[in-house]
Amino acid sequence: MAVDVETIVVGAGVIGLAVARTAALAGQDVVVIEQHGGIGEEVSSRNSEVIHAGLYYPPGSLKARLCVRGRGLLYDYLESRHLPHHRVGKLLVATSPMEVERLGAIRATAQTNGVGDLVSLTSAQARALEPELACVAALLSPSTGIVDGHALMLALQGETEEQGGSIAFGTRVASVATTRAGHYEVETEGTQSMRVTCRQLVLACGLHGTRLADTLSFASGYKPPRTRYARGRYYALRGRSPFSRLVYPMPDGVWLGTHLTLDLAGRARFGPDMEWIEEVDYRFDLSAAARFYDEIRRYWPGLADGDLEPSYTGIRPKIYHKGEAASDFAIDDETVHGLPGLVMLFGIESPGLTASLAIGEEVVRRLAG
Repeated sequence: MAVDVETIVVGAGVIGLAVARTAALAGQDVVVIEQHGGIGEEVSSRNSEVIHAGLYYPPGSLKARLCVRGRGLLYDYLESRHLPHHRVGKLLVATSPMEVERLGAIRATAQTNGVGDLVSLTSAQARALEPELACVAALLSPSTGIVDGHALMLALQGETEEQGGSIAFGTRVASVATTRAGHYEVETEGTQSMRVTCRQLVLACGLHGTRLADTLSFASGYKPPRTRYARGRYYALRGRSPFSRLVYPMPDGVWLGTHLTLDLAGRARFGPDMEWIEEVDYRFDLSAAARFYDEIRRYWPGLADGDLEPSYTGIRPKIYHKGEAASDFAIDDETVHGLPGLVMLFGIESPGLTASLAIGEEVVRRLAG
């Protein structure tokens, strides 16, 4: 039985676009379906835009493997296409003697993950790089960087379209189902309400993955992971940043702390914090401002009152809940759920941007069997 299109990707964030580009380059007929009017309007446009080295993730995990692989692919991609980015470097700092041992453990994890360029610094060495910094020891990660995420997504969109792929904007997927022929039917609503069939289906829809997966029936008894929402606020620094590198405090459980990142213009921003919420809601609650000042002053005591201003909020799709251990990426294919030609992605939060091109490779490889 013929299908309308070979491959449908639901979601035009950086992950969906990376998958679509890889599939299109492999010669597949690809359509991306996106509920918003443009690319990357949710998770992909509300993050720190950091290219991560791969320091924290459990060895052997998808996060570790795809972050390290993706970092190399991403730098090559950005450099070859002259897309805006900067290999700015990052300092992971211990602000008390009790945290120094944890620096060593993180370095050991990073080395196991294939990150071999970390440099251990004393307090004086770290301050020589960043005079405003307060710490007792630090790790320098030279391969950490920053990227213009929108420019990256535009490039991925352009290459997908150059290969004959297309994107249907303003089109919300209401449900997906299997057909008798073993293909997939996607029902949409919005500016383009339709039913379209495909041989291969990829759900790369971030915050909405569980909702769509729940519309499918799985004879295997498979149950899609539950997507939880963690909202994070970012504050921007008024005026010029005294830092030329990113600064990260020690992780606190699953949270990487209130870190200092830079945009490509050199402006500093801080965040995100983490607040578990039940519904997608981007409102900025100003009640956390005092906590931001306290957290930042642990490594930058010179931050003055009134120097921060609200910037934006993001929501991360997590597949664990408050009090639970952080989970790995979930890239569920036929070996997990029993349906051929279907790959569903859940919990693709940080380092998803860094890993995006590697995730594209991984998904298309799994579709090919």
